Amino acid sequence: MSANTAKVFFIADIVGEPGLSFLETMLPPLLEKHSPDFVIANGENTHEGRGINRDIVKRLYDLGVDVITGGNHSFDKWKIFSYMKSDPNLLRPLNYPKGNAGFGFGIYDLPGINARIGVMNLQGRTFMPSIDDPFAASEWALKKIKEEADIVFVDFHAEATAEKLAMAWHLDGQVSVIVGTHTHVPTNDARIFPQGTGYITDAGMTGPFNSVIGMKKKTSINRFVLGTPQKFLVAEKENRMCAVLSTINVETSRCVEIHPVIYPEFQNKIS
Repeated sequence: MSANTAKVFFIADIVGEPGLSFLETMLPPLLEKHSPDFVIANGENTHEGRGINRDIVKRLYDLGVDVITGGNHSFDKWKIFSYMKSDPNLLRPLNYPKGNAGFGFGIYDLPGINARIGVMNLQGRTFMPSIDDPFAASEWALKKIKEEADIVFVDFHAEATAEKLAMAWHLDGQVSVIVGTHTHVPTNDARIFPQGTGYITDAGMTGPFNSVIGMKKKTSINRFVLGTPQKFLVAEKENRMCAVLSTINVETSRCVEIHPVIYPEFQNKIS
């Protein structure tokens, strides 16, 4: 790695205990292989598929995760609220209304590099809960982050591809990387925008793919077939880890390389 670049490894939405257990097995060798300088993981689905708790936060930190981001399930388990007020490395979407617990962005040292990284967590509004404007929130936060950080990484937790792309064009050249989360389906569009912002529409998920976006198939199918609420249960089989590895020039704040990391890879032919 060049002395003026930093590698950031982002782990896609971790789903339940299957995703956590698989991550505990697979992350150490992948970190050894890719040697990132900073590790971010989306943890909003870690506790029973909805929310997070303090024990899981500790497990992720023990694995080498530096910052945990969230989304629309960040507030599903109320016992985490008091802890969210005290841990600046546990983020939730910035654009939830004022008064909610937690931090929407943070600024952190890059170990071994004379530089700092700002991490921002935003949530979209299209087909999502009606909260504050993520575009305005990002502009407000960037003014503060850029006073101290050399590079900026954004987890944009949103449903609509159009909203994610609009945010990428809006922030192109102002942030180093935007990784989309929430849909749990990894997209094949990792690219670098004209002004240097690395982007991917959705990183995917870390957990059971023999499922409907991490949940047991039968209950998910019944939800659509019957048109009535069903209790979602986390699936268990065919675990994969989805991630995004980006390399950023610290001096220019521009992304110079971005690509997905999926292990094991999907089978797309019968051998």
